[in-house]
Amino acid sequence: MTAAHLIATLLGVGHIRPAPGTWGSLIALPYAWLLHVLGGFPLLVIGLLVAIPLGWWATGRYTAGGPDHDPGEVVVDELVGQWIALLPLSYAAWSMQIPILAMWPGWIAAFALFRLFDITKPLIIGWADRLGGPWGVMLDDIFAGVFAALGVMALAALYHGVL
Repeated sequence: MTAAHLIATLLGVGHIRPAPGTWGSLIALPYAWLLHVLGGFPLLVIGLLVAIPLGWWATGRYTAGGPDHDPGEVVVDELVGQWIALLPLSYAAWSMQIPILAMWPGWIAAFALFRLFDITKPLIIGWADRLGGPWGVMLDDIFAGVFAALGVMALAALYHGVL
């Protein structure tokens, strides 16, 4: 296996069937937790800033010359999108010195909303998916992660009586 294959499939997680995208999103959760525990919100952001170009590179290498620009086993994009969806939780926990797992309802919401937006691909998410190539693979999940993060913030605001 090449480095691109290992990165694109998140060490082979993308080969788990059924629903490899859901498995990729699930495996992103403990990795995000670990980054947050080791370095808080700043380390999660750094991890994201490394994962985006690395995922783009690995996806491009893995799919080069193949008929499918977005094969199911490529799940590094799910890791990126899921981490974006978790950013509001990481920031709140880090800035208010709250244990990140105390926000477990937010983790469930981030996961569910990210999967919802990634599967249904509304608005700009579907547009990005149709771009093709490694940027299309990465961008649709980046946008799905942003939508999910906004949903997490809206749900938190409702729960805490801000809205």
